[in-house]
Amino acid sequence: MWYISTRGMAPRVDFEGALFSGYAPDGGLFMPEELPQLGIETLRHWSTLSYPSLVKELCTLFIGPELIPRHVLNVLIDQAFCRFRHKEVVHLSRLRNGLNVLELWHGATYAFKDLSLCCTAQFLQYFLEKEKKHVTVVVGTSGDTGSAAIESVQGTKNMDIIVLLPQGHCTKIQELQMTTVVRENVHVFGVEGNSDELDEPIKAVFADVAFVKKHNLMSLNSINWSRVLVQMAHHFFAYFQCAPSLDTYPLPPVEVVVPTGAAGNLAAGCIARKMGLPIRLVVAVNRNDIIHRTVQWGDFSLSKAIEPTLASAMDIQVPYNMERIFWLLSGSDSQGTRALMEQFERTQSTSLPKELHSKLSGAVTSESVSDEAITQTMGRCWEENQYLLCPHSAVAVSYHYQQTNKQQPSLPRCCLAPASAAKFPEAVLAAGLAPETPADILALEFKETRCTPMRKGDDWTLMLRNTIEGLSWQQRPQS
Repeated sequence: MWYISTRGMAPRVDFEGALFSGYAPDGGLFMPEELPQLGIETLRHWSTLSYPSLVKELCTLFIGPELIPRHVLNVLIDQAFCRFRHKEVVHLSRLRNGLNVLELWHGATYAFKDLSLCCTAQFLQYFLEKEKKHVTVVVGTSGDTGSAAIESVQGTKNMDIIVLLPQGHCTKIQELQMTTVVRENVHVFGVEGNSDELDEPIKAVFADVAFVKKHNLMSLNSINWSRVLVQMAHHFFAYFQCAPSLDTYPLPPVEVVVPTGAAGNLAAGCIARKMGLPIRLVVAVNRNDIIHRTVQWGDFSLSKAIEPTLASAMDIQVPYNMERIFWLLSGSDSQGTRALMEQFERTQSTSLPKELHSKLSGAVTSESVSDEAITQTMGRCWEENQYLLCPHSAVAVSYHYQQTNKQQPSLPRCCLAPASAAKFPEAVLAAGLAPETPADILALEFKETRCTPMRKGDDWTLMLRNTIEGLSWQQRPQS
């Protein structure tokens, strides 16, 4: 299985190359050169599998046994999921009024990112040990990515991790999940800025190709192909859990509602659909609505500023993974994708070509949800089910309630729940509900913390470069 850049100007790479690269050298994102097509018999067979087994099947298709033999892959994925709190790893809660909530948050940090990052860290570790190499992982986070990335690599000898978090823009719990991991290979910076601003020094460092190569740098943000690959399993599992029967031909469709910021889960759904999974995708965003505007009107442009919302992990202006979706829906048109993305990078605003927009609005329905709708949804779900939703999950469930209020017949529907309400007590209180906080989260308050400030006026890029150089110096063989 080979991977090519969405912008068409970079040499193709295998899975290992895509895993360690993040962005392609031409600024594009890696996508499989060809997508395997899944027949009805394969889908029927897969419908009997557990979530971890689905991940194994998908990874086998997209990694290839010559890179990671199947028996090794099985061990790596079992290892990745061994610390999840739920025996199924991912669990479907069937609630009143046809509401299906797929809980993707049973990992160590109570967020869906644990699923893909635990697997990604296992794959990295496998290649690093095999090749006796060391990498420094640099991550910018709006909340959940940082803690899940730290959790997946803390204590490993072949990896150091540097995380930049936006001070005061994450919840207290999200911040503590990062700053309380006092391990030798974990380095956390608290940036006086939002998540888009802290991306700037990271981009500047990665733009220096010689520096990246010299210090073996990589990113684990949602652009990493390995994360999108594992996230495809959410869609397959959601479909198999919610489809009425797989005995009919053609197979019945299921609607999957995807709450998103950077569009990684949405890109995963679009790929699964292209492989033959009969899902209809709905993307649900908060008031930071660039994806909604793109689907509705073809308006792919930044708004003036990020609007802080209760669904803070989705307070993102640049949904990087839309580039993958544009490329996929345009029939792998790398020239068109490159022109579109370069225009966007230049002017922060572009309109989709008519044909691409009609393909996008045909493949995806969209909705933008206000804070008021989020708290109302959380309240209603509690009232009807005694079930607490996190604000991001409520963005998806809000769409479900809108549809059921119309009282029209609809497809079976599954709402992806990216995080546990336990991580967002502030939002639970805003909805007039009582937070339920697990003991391990309460314990964070009393742990030692470690975090280096990056203040306004500091040279953030220089601080980052100095930290990376210091880590490389420590890695040098001691004479």
